[in-house]
Amino acid sequence: MAQRLKSEHRKKMKAVAEALPFVAANYWILGAGVALIVLGYIALAQDPWDGFMALVVAPILLVLGYCVVIPVGILFRSKQERGATEITTSGELAAH
Repeated sequence: MAQRLKSEHRKKMKAVAEALPFVAANYWILGAGVALIVLGYIALAQDPWDGFMALVVAPILLVLGYCVVIPVGILFRSKQERGATEITTSGELAAH
């Protein structure tokens, strides 16, 4: 009985682990987010410290990078990948 439960648990863990890895598109989006963040810090370091770049452009770039692009890069799934796996009501992964 215990062996069967352990093997079922391992199968579920393998199915969940296979659904999580990133694809190339995720890395491109994450790279764009990192580039926005770097540009934001570069804009923040520009003289004068009370100028347009440091007070307006830098915060916009940083917020876009940290709060929009990086989360999109983490959560992005292609249409093909969305159709391949679907979570059923019992919480198990069902492949189509």
